[in-house]
Amino acid sequence: MRLVLVPTPIGNLEDITLRALRALREAEVVACEDTRRTGLLLRHYGIPTPTLRLDQHTLGRAKELLAPYAHVAYATDAGTPGISDPGAELVRMALEWGWRVEALPGPTALIPALVASGLPTHRFTFEGFLPKGGKERQERLWALAREGRTAVLYESPHRLRKTLEDLREVYGPRHPVAVARELSKVHEEVFRGSLEEALAHFGEPRGEFVLVLGPKEAPLPEGQGLAQALRAQGLRGKALFRALLERGVPRNEAYRLSLASSETMEEE
Repeated sequence: MRLVLVPTPIGNLEDITLRALRALREAEVVACEDTRRTGLLLRHYGIPTPTLRLDQHTLGRAKELLAPYAHVAYATDAGTPGISDPGAELVRMALEWGWRVEALPGPTALIPALVASGLPTHRFTFEGFLPKGGKERQERLWALAREGRTAVLYESPHRLRKTLEDLREVYGPRHPVAVARELSKVHEEVFRGSLEEALAHFGEPRGEFVLVLGPKEAPLPEGQGLAQALRAQGLRGKALFRALLERGVPRNEAYRLSLASSETMEEE
């Protein structure tokens, strides 16, 4: 059994590779998130291979749906399968079944946005989509700030401003950011400036976005150093514990540091 992950254009149909077109032609079936969207691509290039819907709702039946085929191509709505889509789970299952898995190189929004940003590219971290809210979101934001590396995020138009606001709170209003919109499409745009300027620029966001954040010049301190910095702000006990958790410190370490801080305060 053979599964080939086929990257498809994120906008401009000319961005598909010759190898990807051959893989789509040679497969017995093209499994995809949206048969209508992938069908348009196949018809554009005159590829008669049938399609099969395989998205997050049908992934649980993947083995049953793919059983009749020995050679399957998999394509997501756009870009390289396995990045912020069901492709990663499909690969895991296919490997468990003993399938041969191949991943072709090709289009992705991540690398063009990073390279065009003008920000450091030698060391970077890719976050994909942030958690939508709550403690987990706050922990990830503070963890990114402590990375000391360029960070790349994906975001939808209706959540862009909220994410920029949250990043401004963690990184600071003047922190450099590049916001790439509608890459490879007619209305492609790459905004470069500060987080505050980005908020002013994108009053009514439209399209799909990639955010590239420059590294913090002085990464937020870890563990003991962070606890000392928060303590200097007057935080103690439970307040310190909560603040450490919000900044991504593991619960056990946050408890230990807040407890140690309380004991020190009693000694004083």
